[in-house]
Amino acid sequence: MSISVLGAGAFGTALAITLAQNGPVTLWARDADHAEEMQRTRENSRRLKGPRLPENISVTAEIALAARSETALLAVPMQRTGAFLAEHAGLLQSKTLVSCSKGIDLQTLQGPSALIRQFCPDAVPALLTGPSFAADIARGLPTALTLATPEDDEALQQALSTPSLRLYRTTDLTGAELGGALKNVYAIGAGVVIGAGLGDSARAALMTRSFAEMVRFAVAQGARPETLSGLSGFGDLVLTCTSPLSRNFRFGLALGAGEAFDPSVTVEGVATAKAVSILAEKRKIDMPVASMIAALTEARISVPEAVLTLLARPLKQE
Repeated sequence: MSISVLGAGAFGTALAITLAQNGPVTLWARDADHAEEMQRTRENSRRLKGPRLPENISVTAEIALAARSETALLAVPMQRTGAFLAEHAGLLQSKTLVSCSKGIDLQTLQGPSALIRQFCPDAVPALLTGPSFAADIARGLPTALTLATPEDDEALQQALSTPSLRLYRTTDLTGAELGGALKNVYAIGAGVVIGAGLGDSARAALMTRSFAEMVRFAVAQGARPETLSGLSGFGDLVLTCTSPLSRNFRFGLALGAGEAFDPSVTVEGVATAKAVSILAEKRKIDMPVASMIAALTEARISVPEAVLTLLARPLKQE
């Protein structure tokens, strides 16, 4: 099975590095100068400084060349996925397209698999998600992820697993997608808690109630609740709510501390928080934590006001 990774950010580069243990990989970068630099220096110094690119990774800016592979991993930001698929749909039909982004498209309120079906109806949509940081994968540190496909696909699982990257498969695309999307929202909230000096007990409370919201929201969309208890839900929530390597968590830290955050850093949870808040209101799903995080990111409420509002909610059974 020939494999391409479309997107040469930190995560796409890390995936290419680990998959190169299995055989040749094509890595596509949208910027020609960046592609040439990586091909020449064998390093992605702009996005993932340090790890070397194995010799069997070919870096190119020619999308037509990269799209020749049978399987393409889409390592582009969630809010750019729809435009990317629309632009290159003619090259991606009849492929297996594995989305590696986490979030909900703010314009369409859809996840990545729905976007793949919309723009590439002849392609097979799949999703690679779960608790992971690019640096860990690139260094060959043990990592476990979820591979979600419409039909049980052991062959794809075998092709994308490596000696250091262990994949568990599921056919619950909805659950896997929403687990990865929602945890980004709650990671912002966890960062706010720590940045505002509210303590680890408050973070534990927020994570627990956030997980309850994740399950409630996902099940309402047709997901299986057990999927959210796995890597793509609970596992990813734990990682991103506790590590400063998470961009969403770091954004929340800055927000809670009242500090500026680098606008050039992609924070998928901001757009997803707004999308989830809209969907929850439309579908009458109780999501108080997610809605409060959305309000915080849009500066519609202060941190002290958000805390008071959540603590003032009526007492109830767990």
